[in-house]
Amino acid sequence: MAHLAYPPDMANALPNPSGDIFTLDPTIVSAGKKASRESPRKRIILPVQRNQDALVQRLLNFLQPGTYIRPHRHPLPHATESICLLEGHLEILVFHPDGSIKERYQLSPQSPLIDIEPGVWHGMIVKSPDTLIFEVKKGPYDPGSDKDFAAWAPAEDDPKAGAYLDSLLQ
Repeated sequence: MAHLAYPPDMANALPNPSGDIFTLDPTIVSAGKKASRESPRKRIILPVQRNQDALVQRLLNFLQPGTYIRPHRHPLPHATESICLLEGHLEILVFHPDGSIKERYQLSPQSPLIDIEPGVWHGMIVKSPDTLIFEVKKGPYDPGSDKDFAAWAPAEDDPKAGAYLDSLLQ
């Protein structure tokens, strides 16, 4: 059985589980939702893989409305990203290279899965409280090469990020 230790400072991510088996139970879901509500970023990640060097990265993302996920793409040729909605409602935005919106996809209980090929500019808008998604990507995780952030979208800590997010909601 996997064991999680929740430290007092859960700024960006909860700790990786340990043990041979991980199950997503109500205690973990509750703790993840609570951590995302208390996070200044309005989201928290729970890596499911036992270490960041795993060849398959599995992530639970607990998300709240108003979180800003800067548009990005995964540049490596193996960097397909699969997202499965477990709870809530999420809108996936796909962008043209100039930053204009190409497509909007609604992830809901009736349509819970999207698979995004490498090089596709995308972002997310959380539409309901306590949204929970499960992501799968090929690893190992390297923060230096995992994502290219869109130059046409403000950085997460930019004061213009809130206004940009508001513009995407329209």
